[in-house]
Amino acid sequence: MKPSQHDALHLVEQILSEFRLREEDLKKVMRRMQKEMDRGLKLETHEEASVKMLPTYVRSTPEGSEVGDFLSLDLGGTNFRVMLVKVGDGEEGQWSVTTKHQMYSIPEDAMTGTAEMLFDYISECISDFLDKHQMKHKKLPLGFTFSFPVRHEDIDK
Repeated sequence: MKPSQHDALHLVEQILSEFRLREEDLKKVMRRMQKEMDRGLKLETHEEASVKMLPTYVRSTPEGSEVGDFLSLDLGGTNFRVMLVKVGDGEEGQWSVTTKHQMYSIPEDAMTGTAEMLFDYISECISDFLDKHQMKHKKLPLGFTFSFPVRHEDIDK
């Protein structure tokens, strides 16, 4: 290696070393994040918390034995994604997860219009996706992710 290349490599390593964190430092960051998320969830500390949190009212989470087809929706920014997730037993008893998805660009009028306009567009996208995958008449569990805060007052409000 030429001296100039060696010097450049050394300089890059020196700069990168400033960004490397020890495990102890990462654990400190983790504890601080957990503390701020807890503060963000508590009514009495929510306003001054550095990480704002809103309760989800989710009553249960997957426990690992779920199988079948699931529909996942992700709305954020200027795109909307519809995904079919197939979970089940694969070959030789191995767990299998396969996905098919499609991205849809959200038109300006749906983004800036009424909630009804946005959800009408979302419904059209879901219908299109289900048509393409011949699943229009199948009942599917559905998860919906919004990439922006939503105040949720209760499980159904």
